[in-house]
Amino acid sequence: MIYLDHAATSWPKPPGVAAAMADFLATAGGNPGRSGHRLSIAAGRIVYDVREALAEWFGVADPMRVLFAANGTHALNVAIQGLLRPGQRVVTGGMEHNSVMRPLRHLQQQGVRVDVVPAAADGSLAPADFAVALHRGADLVVVNHASNVTGTIADVAAIARPAHAAGALLLVDAAQTAGVLPIDLRALGVDLLAFTGHKGLLGPPGTGGLVLADGFDRTRLEPLMRGGTGSGSEHEYQPADLPDRHESGTPNGVGIAGLGAGLAWLRERGLGAVREHELQLCRRLREGLAAIPGVRLFGPLEAESCVAVVSFVLEGRSVGEVGHRLDEQHSVLCRVGLHCAPAAHRSIGTFPAGTVRLAPGPFVTMAQIDTVVAAVAEIASS
Repeated sequence: MIYLDHAATSWPKPPGVAAAMADFLATAGGNPGRSGHRLSIAAGRIVYDVREALAEWFGVADPMRVLFAANGTHALNVAIQGLLRPGQRVVTGGMEHNSVMRPLRHLQQQGVRVDVVPAAADGSLAPADFAVALHRGADLVVVNHASNVTGTIADVAAIARPAHAAGALLLVDAAQTAGVLPIDLRALGVDLLAFTGHKGLLGPPGTGGLVLADGFDRTRLEPLMRGGTGSGSEHEYQPADLPDRHESGTPNGVGIAGLGAGLAWLRERGLGAVREHELQLCRRLREGLAAIPGVRLFGPLEAESCVAVVSFVLEGRSVGEVGHRLDEQHSVLCRVGLHCAPAAHRSIGTFPAGTVRLAPGPFVTMAQIDTVVAAVAEIASS
C-alpha cells in the first residue's frame, strides 16, 4: 500500500506517537488541572510540556497563548466566531477551505461583511490585491497559509503588512503548513494561527489549537464555549486567564501526549530535512505525471512554491474512476473530489468535479513515487 493522503491526515505516525499515548493512559491518566493527586499532576505536566514545545515551535514567548482545540476547524471557529461581530468586515482569499468559509458565510447572514480576494489559476494570492481590498479598512483578514488543493504557499508576511495598516488582525490557517514549513508568528506578523495536530505535526486525530501572538490583546477574543476549567471553580462566570478562558472541559490529554511525540520526532529529524525530502518527492511526481498524455496538473510549476500536494485530472476519466482504480488495482491511496474547498476549485477551474490529489509525506519513498506514476500511466493508456 502506498499512502498519498497526507493532506487529509498523516500516516503512518512516528513510532513514538502511539507509545506516548499508551504511556499517558498507563501512567498519567488523570484529569489535568482538575485534581491535586499524582495522576492529575502527571497528566498536567505532559499537557504543559507540549504547550511549551508548541509555543517555541511557533515563535511565541508565552506558552499559555497556545490554546488546545479538537482540530484545526475547531481552532478556526474559536478565532472567527470569537472575534467577528455584526457590522464588521473580514477579507479572505479565494483558496480557503470550508473550515474558514462556512463560519464566515454563517456570520455573513448575521451582518458581518465578507469580501473574497480572487486567487490566480495556480492558486496563488497577490498581496497587492489584498492591499487594494484593504483600502476600505477591515477588522480581520483570514488567509490559508498553503492550499490543500494545489499546495500553493501564500506570502503571509506580505499580506500582514497591508492588513495591519488597515487596522485588521491577521488569522492564518496553518492546517497544511504546521510541521511542514518554519512558522514564527513574530517574523510573519501573524496575530492568530490555527493549526491541526494530525497532519504535518504527525500527531493523532483530535488534536490542534489556536496560537495567539504575544502582542495580541487576548481580551478581544470571546470564548466559543464556556464551562468547567478546573480554575476559579467558585465562580459561575468564565475565567479571564489563558488558556482556561478557551479550554473548557476535559482536554484530550492522551492525544496531546501523542502530538508532543510527533513534534519531538520532527525536531530530532529536522524540519529542513523533512521539507527537502518532500520537495524531492513532489518534483519527481510532477515531472512523471506531466509526461503522461492526457494529464493536466494544477498549481505552481516550482515545487518550492508548494507544500507536498499535487492535484491533477486525466482527460476522458472522471476523478472518481482514477481514484478508485489507483486504490483497487494499484494499492495507491489518494483523495478525489472537492477536498472540502469548493472556493479553491472554483478559483482553479475544477469545480464541480474536482481533482485527484496526491499528497506524499515523510515516510514515502522515491520508489513508491515511481510506482504511482506508472500506475497513472497505465490508467491513462487503458
